[in-house]
Amino acid sequence: MPAPQPQRSRALVGTAVILVAAFFLASVFTGIWTDRLWFGSVGYSEVFNTMLGTRVLLFIVSGAVLSLLVTANIAIAYRFRPVFRPASQEQVNLDRYREVVEPMRRWLLIGVALVLAIFAGSSGSGQWRQFLLWRNQEPFGKTDPYFSKDVGFYVFQLPWLHYLVDFGMAIIVLSVIAAAITHYLFGGIRLQARHDKLSGAAQVHLSVLLGLFVLLKAVDYWLDRFDLTTAGGGLFTGMGYTDQNAVLPSKNILMFIALICALLFFANVLRRTWMLPSIGLALLVLSAVLLGAIWPGIVQQFQVRPSEPDRERPYIKRNIEATRAAYDVEDAEVTTYNANLSLSPEQLRTDAASIPGIRLIDPSLVSDTFEQLQQVRGYYAVSDVLDVDRYQLDGQTRDVVVAARELEQSGLEESQRNWANLHTVYTHGYGLVAAYGNQRDAEDNPVTNTDGRPVWAERDIPPAGELTALDEGYEPRIYFGERSPQYSIVGKPDDGRDVELDIPEGSGGDQPTTNTYDGSAGVPIGGLFNKLLYAVKFSEPNIVLSSRVNENSKILYERNPRDRVQKVAPWLTVDGDIYPSVVDGRVVWIVDGYTTTDQYPNAQKDSLSDMTADALQPRTAYSTLPTDEINYMRNSVKAVVDAYDGTVTLYEWDRDPILDAWSSAFPGVVKPRSEIPPQLLDHLRYPEDLFKVQRQILATYHVQDPKTFYGGTDRWEVPQDPEIKENKQPPYRLSVKTPSGTDEPVFSLTSVFVPQERQNLASFISVDSDAARDDYGTIRILRLPSNTQVPGPSQIANTFASDQEIQDRLLAFTRTNSRALYGNLLTLPVGDGLLYVQPLYTLRESGEGRYPVLRYVLVSFGDDVGIGPTLTAALDDVLGITSPVDSVVPGESTPPDTTGPGTGGGQVSGDVRSLLEQAEKKFQEAEKALQDGDLAGYAAASEAARQLVEQALEAAGQDTGGGNAGGDSGGSGGGSGGGSGNEENPPANG
Repeated sequence: MPAPQPQRSRALVGTAVILVAAFFLASVFTGIWTDRLWFGSVGYSEVFNTMLGTRVLLFIVSGAVLSLLVTANIAIAYRFRPVFRPASQEQVNLDRYREVVEPMRRWLLIGVALVLAIFAGSSGSGQWRQFLLWRNQEPFGKTDPYFSKDVGFYVFQLPWLHYLVDFGMAIIVLSVIAAAITHYLFGGIRLQARHDKLSGAAQVHLSVLLGLFVLLKAVDYWLDRFDLTTAGGGLFTGMGYTDQNAVLPSKNILMFIALICALLFFANVLRRTWMLPSIGLALLVLSAVLLGAIWPGIVQQFQVRPSEPDRERPYIKRNIEATRAAYDVEDAEVTTYNANLSLSPEQLRTDAASIPGIRLIDPSLVSDTFEQLQQVRGYYAVSDVLDVDRYQLDGQTRDVVVAARELEQSGLEESQRNWANLHTVYTHGYGLVAAYGNQRDAEDNPVTNTDGRPVWAERDIPPAGELTALDEGYEPRIYFGERSPQYSIVGKPDDGRDVELDIPEGSGGDQPTTNTYDGSAGVPIGGLFNKLLYAVKFSEPNIVLSSRVNENSKILYERNPRDRVQKVAPWLTVDGDIYPSVVDGRVVWIVDGYTTTDQYPNAQKDSLSDMTADALQPRTAYSTLPTDEINYMRNSVKAVVDAYDGTVTLYEWDRDPILDAWSSAFPGVVKPRSEIPPQLLDHLRYPEDLFKVQRQILATYHVQDPKTFYGGTDRWEVPQDPEIKENKQPPYRLSVKTPSGTDEPVFSLTSVFVPQERQNLASFISVDSDAARDDYGTIRILRLPSNTQVPGPSQIANTFASDQEIQDRLLAFTRTNSRALYGNLLTLPVGDGLLYVQPLYTLRESGEGRYPVLRYVLVSFGDDVGIGPTLTAALDDVLGITSPVDSVVPGESTPPDTTGPGTGGGQVSGDVRSLLEQAEKKFQEAEKALQDGDLAGYAAASEAARQLVEQALEAAGQDTGGGNAGGDSGGSGGGSGGGSGNEENPPANG
């Protein structure tokens, strides 16, 4: 009986190979074709075509060149194999291999060529960015001081030249290996022979290949010379004394030795002796060790180290100049700031009043507060860290804390979590939530209110508030956001019904409403072909099987605004913090894009992830790649993503040669800056990641004297965050007024420095962030004298934590079921000094619906500390002034009406009551004057309120702490909207 087992096994193996290849090809085709459809849906088909065409071209050229040259060398070695092979045991053993290889020689050669082509093509296609930069290079207009070459040579040409040389060397190495194996297999190389180990053809062949390799090594040494301007590992990045006087000459010498060695290999074609090439190669290796390692070490040890400050001074100076230019900090304005620690009450009051809207709402703490009070349903959520924006409201520019109310499908009940609901019903978020940055809930009375909730500028579903009123036809739906589902399928089903949930059921029994997405985004998937493509892409058969996917359907995916910008502009590095704004009646996401490189000559390299990590954006263990180091950065692009239709618009912002090169490669993709709409310009701001990088650089490179730089006696560092000590303190967005700036407060991004390994304050840094102003991007540093000991953030935090008055105030909360949460510690230049302001929240330890509630404001100036339920009250506490607000402690009742019966406090005349009412009105006037920046009005109203309170106390014959202050402790616990009921009211401590 025949045994068909071998044939069956071969058939199974063949079938498995075909299936694996088919699956691989189908996956590749699905990825490419769906990308083509996506780019077409967002209007960036040119980007896709250019990227795909460039990658295919590089794949074909790289794969063809490497595979053809290597296989050509195999063919040459086979063609010139010796006809006669002397009999030997070595040749007898090789005969068995030759018998196996010879019948399948052509197929084997084709297989080797294909494998090499795939690997080489993949490597080549991965260089598409560098190829396009090289092809579209632009001059920087600046030259390096050592080789007098334009910076563009280092950024655009040098990396591509290195790749070509490395690619050529790889071809030759593979060719040498392939040729040597072929010569050996067919007798051209006889290892066991005593004489003539190589045939004449093998010797010529290998000599030419080795000569070409050494010649390319000479070119590599020539290119290595320029790499010295970006080399690290020493005191600084770039050329140093040892580099210029030892390493650079050694590279030149090695280059000439390599050229001589290459000539010796080429001469071996005629002389047919390996002695001279071997001597040349040994000389090259020995020289590489002596000149490349030992000589620079000797120079560094015996010439540089004994007098390093003097030797390195000119190189340090050039490093400082290049670094400040590369990170765009060379125009930073440094002002000596003799921080006054003792001011008169009147001056401090006046100067503090000149800063309207000191932000008390901490964006990193109030996410739960926003969700609890404005979430509406469990399937909506806001970001963990909110954003700060500005709007023209009531004729004033106001700082506003904003968040997008996005869809959060994890909040759906388990019974609702089916495919139809997740991908066709719950498809979008709804509207923005916004609160004034400098207010807490003062709905009833700014003096007596103690609820601690934000004051909403935008709220509810349907949206209502100041932002909605800015434009008619406001579109609040958010289909594209940071929390959007992986994909949604939109469009009317066959029965014509709207199925997407729009406005949920109202508290008054209103029925939920539905809608159908009619935006321009999305890929049509009505046809079977597209259904199959996306069923494969998302591994979801329901895309093909569900009746909700029909001829009207479109699929929305790649919905995170950062991902959309990164995909249409893959040459950009995108900022980690994007933010929503209302512009022309649309919710849009504003995304900052950067052009970066690590090839700027002599500029200091550092890790982008390390420089941008802080308490709000901690660095993760897997966030750094080998390309993470940069030494040049520009905010070249401002991108806008429409939250409803997903439209991505790129605007040029900072003119940059790298952006010019990309604009040449992708013409028309980036719009000119002049096309930015005015209303959008009002919401553009200085990006956080760029500021973090610049403050990290300025911590060291504010020093411009090489001697001081080398000594390290004036180095700063970003302080630890007072609450999360293992991370740096993040920058804060505030409206501040600096001595070197304008007379009015400017919306800024701010931070501080402390001396290296110290905790006292070294300087205050800010950058003007209002894009509509001419001074946008101006970095201002207020440098404190070294002999002035101004406390830093950590020291102030310790002071607040140990202050007895603050702890006594908190006791009313912490002795119950609540704990204190310290908000962002803000530093502001006020009155020729520095004022610290920190909001203080409380949070219940247990129970549902809990969220942080703003209870107090902490203030520190000089050695004085103040606390109060409002900023004004805290300032008055610092100044030792008693104001009406100080008589009301959050959690206690308001001052009782002592004129009615049953008060237990005796009868008080109508005159006393009238005086108290007048004082309350005056205090309200002072609050309003402070917000409006009316200094004289604020001072007059505050003084009048104080005098009225004193008159009332004299008339009543009792202290403000008397009466019935320990009465009803729930007086403010049931504020409107049900918000305050989520936080326990502490017992009165009167």
